[in-house]
Amino acid sequence: MARSGLRGASAEALAALTPRVEATSGDEAAQLGADLFGIAAVLRAEPSLRRVATDVSTDAAAKSGLVRQLFEGKVSGPALDLLADAVERRWTATKDLADTLEDLGVVAVVRSAGDDADRLSDELFAVAQLIDEQSDLRVALSDPARSAADRSALLRQLIQDRTLPATQRLAEQAIVGGHRTVGVALEEYQKVAAAAHDRRVATVWVASELTGADLERLQAALSRQYDRQVHLNVIVEPQLLGGMRVEIGDDVIDGTVRGRLEDARRRLAG
Repeated sequence: MARSGLRGASAEALAALTPRVEATSGDEAAQLGADLFGIAAVLRAEPSLRRVATDVSTDAAAKSGLVRQLFEGKVSGPALDLLADAVERRWTATKDLADTLEDLGVVAVVRSAGDDADRLSDELFAVAQLIDEQSDLRVALSDPARSAADRSALLRQLIQDRTLPATQRLAEQAIVGGHRTVGVALEEYQKVAAAAHDRRVATVWVASELTGADLERLQAALSRQYDRQVHLNVIVEPQLLGGMRVEIGDDVIDGTVRGRLEDARRRLAG
């Protein structure tokens, strides 16, 4: 579940810390997620603290003591303990500590959704589609002239009372977190939600709506192929003319009429 930028020691740190977050659930997980998002924001805003916390030449116990002193009483005990553990580890790049804490926060918020992980994944996809389809909204949410609180409030107004609390929390984090765009963040968050139930995410483009039976057959076929359950995101694009295109991880299966026509054109062009 590590973001693509994490390598070496940072990826190892994330793997070592993740089980502690996966052991949480419900309100405890929701609070842990909120605390980790807050800590990540502080680290990004305070370069000097970030450098000290990841400095390999500084004694590990001293770094742990420092962050405990700074965050004591401001975050929950589990969040403070996890942070203290994190700063004692080695990091490939200074920024990786904040990125990892954000990733762990996402895991915690997903855990807080419990058995609603499938609904959470669907809602995150729906929010991403809403932003992608409305250019004015996309521009507003990425406008650096607007405060993070203002942008979060804008998105909150659109989805309030229509989604799980976990969906709203992750949607707001997508605006202020460390990912390049809100869309990229929501895509990564959805993968985490699917992974919580050992599933993969497949995005499917079709020319017209699939029936329930068609969706079940496609899901079953992909689950057999990838030897685990697959969660489907379906996008209807009439310009495809017919067939379907499936993306799952780095794999692409293009069986659309438009795709075949484009392939034929390339072949004719030599």
